[in-house]
Amino acid sequence: MAALSFNLFLLSCFTTFALLCFTTTALTTTPTITKPRRYVTKLIHPGSVHSPFYNPTATVSDQARRVIDSSSARLAYLQAKFQEISLATGTETKAEGFVANISIGEPPSPQLLVIDTGSSLSWTQCQPCSGWFKSCFQQAVPVFDPSKSSTYKRVSNCFSPTCDTAPDKGCDALGYCTFNQTYGDGSTVTGPLATETLTFVTSDEGTISVPNIAFGCANNVGGFGGQASGLVGLGSSQISLVSQLGSKFSYCFGRVMDPQYIHNQLVIGDGAKVEGLSTPLEILGGLYFLTLQSISVGETNLNISPNVFQRPPNRLGGVVLDSGTTLTYLPRAVFDPLNVEVRRLADGLLQGLGGSSTSAPCYTGVIDRDLIGFPVVTFHFANGVDLALDMEGLFIQTDPNKFCMAVVPSDVHVDLTLIGVLAQQNYNIAYDLVGKTLSVQRIESELLES
Repeated sequence: MAALSFNLFLLSCFTTFALLCFTTTALTTTPTITKPRRYVTKLIHPGSVHSPFYNPTATVSDQARRVIDSSSARLAYLQAKFQEISLATGTETKAEGFVANISIGEPPSPQLLVIDTGSSLSWTQCQPCSGWFKSCFQQAVPVFDPSKSSTYKRVSNCFSPTCDTAPDKGCDALGYCTFNQTYGDGSTVTGPLATETLTFVTSDEGTISVPNIAFGCANNVGGFGGQASGLVGLGSSQISLVSQLGSKFSYCFGRVMDPQYIHNQLVIGDGAKVEGLSTPLEILGGLYFLTLQSISVGETNLNISPNVFQRPPNRLGGVVLDSGTTLTYLPRAVFDPLNVEVRRLADGLLQGLGGSSTSAPCYTGVIDRDLIGFPVVTFHFANGVDLALDMEGLFIQTDPNKFCMAVVPSDVHVDLTLIGVLAQQNYNIAYDLVGKTLSVQRIESELLES
């Protein structure tokens, strides 16, 4: 009997111990970690067959002319933004650039919005577009009608933190918050500030919605044209979509000049893929500045003073990576040494087409046939970050049998280095606004979708 009692005691102890162990294990199990949210949407290039800007009858020359004209207009806009002057000319400014397909409201109303790293307010045209002080331009999809959305709310407190973030905020007769956005080229956008549900069309053809996003419901637009509906502001202020959804965003551009290419993408949110080496990011006047230290062609480091890339305290200048410019613009002190070296390497290998020796060189031929093996031009940034321009980043096809260097002199009274999207092809460019860093990873856009 004693042995039996002892055995029962041991069994009781073991059972209690096991129960305690199970309970303790259950209580100390590591909780499921929620991943940071990421909002992914495809980007459509103006030259894509899926773009509202696409012209099926456009020739190679037409496409090149569009790139040159839009890049030149963008350079002038950013120069004006630096100088805080207006370049109003009485003509429309086409909102061209990569377009994101984002729907607004409930039920969702699809809108095509141009992404812009140079501004913060996101806005779309809104009904009513006619009446006293109301005007809209023609766009490719129906204009958003807030009266048909169950989730549309105007910002009713003119002294709220949300209203305080609006550009040139105002207060209408009914006490609702308004905005007045003026761009450097003289174009203006005004209307109510509101909150809405945004629905993103993801890279895998799915959708994801996020409520209560502040945006501009523009019903008086002057100076804009084109077929897009408005802009997605990727700037650094609190009103930007980036700040409302976290503090990070990234984009990846593939073959910019290929109208059939569909893998360009934008990721917003703290779940954005931030990989590769990072370089310091300086945020001034709503623009993102980088520290460029040198430029090399192949193994040859160009003789350029690092001071040229610095942003002088009493002068305009610096280095900006831009999503709205296709070409790359360099100050004369930077362009000239690059131009001389490229011409030297091409001499005897390519048939030049004459022209001024101080302008971007042009050659007879086809880029992907005649430039195989041409040395890579590399932009060297602080902390060892490199941006390499291969033949498709350095040159642009301007005729079926002619190509020119896509890095050109700025020839403006600003020592500005503006790095355009051709130079950014096949890189995932990630911005961390809190850490104030920019990360660069060489990768094809298709691989980011997996």
